[in-house]
Amino acid sequence: MTLFANAKFLKNKTAIITGANRGIGKAICETFLDHGAHVIGCVRNQNDITKQWQQEAELAGAKLSLINLDLSDEPSIKDSIKKIRQISKEVDILVNCAGIADGAVFQMTSLKGMREIFEVNLFNQISLCQGVSRLMARQKSGVIVNISSSTSHVIDHGTMAYGTSKAAFERVTLSMAVELAAQGIRVNGIAPGVTDTDMAEEMDPQAKEKLLEKSLLKSIANPYDIANSALFLCSGLSSHITGQIINVDGGII
Repeated sequence: MTLFANAKFLKNKTAIITGANRGIGKAICETFLDHGAHVIGCVRNQNDITKQWQQEAELAGAKLSLINLDLSDEPSIKDSIKKIRQISKEVDILVNCAGIADGAVFQMTSLKGMREIFEVNLFNQISLCQGVSRLMARQKSGVIVNISSSTSHVIDHGTMAYGTSKAAFERVTLSMAVELAAQGIRVNGIAPGVTDTDMAEEMDPQAKEKLLEKSLLKSIANPYDIANSALFLCSGLSSHITGQIINVDGGII
């Protein structure tokens, strides 16, 4: 259930969302569809489940386009930009939700594994942002929201690789905000805490419990809690907000 479901805050907007087939990414897709956006959902692989989802969206009168995007493969990013240009002449919104995690402790973290995480969570997301921001610059407007994590701020066992990649992405987010403002592009980030997703299920139970104990609300977020924050940042409700990282973590930070 989304807030203000009848308001259509994103009517006639085109939104690209990565990691669209599950968790926070899917919740953002569904929320944006509810609010009138044409959503271009980026998924690593399309299957019967994603095809059924697309059909259900069409039957409900929503406009959902799905394209393949593998953030571990740089050529895939270039192909996705071409597909986006074929689907829509204008791009209003980009939300970067896709990412991979690693719960290894410091002494067990391989540099190869850490490089893979940085390729997906940082370098190739930068590449996607560069390509999409060039499309936005042509129309002198756009909004980019990068999904970070509370682990970029809270230091705990097993969070080095993932948390460091997200901390770096937050720094990139702020640089983007500074440099893209002159082109009419707003850039913000969201740092969720523990959220009820597949990725959270893979967390060490003790680490999850520690994060919940640190939070003021003592509860796990629903993916739609993050989606509603993304809706705010991508709509006219936040037209004078850029260069911010919004913590949606129940009060961990």
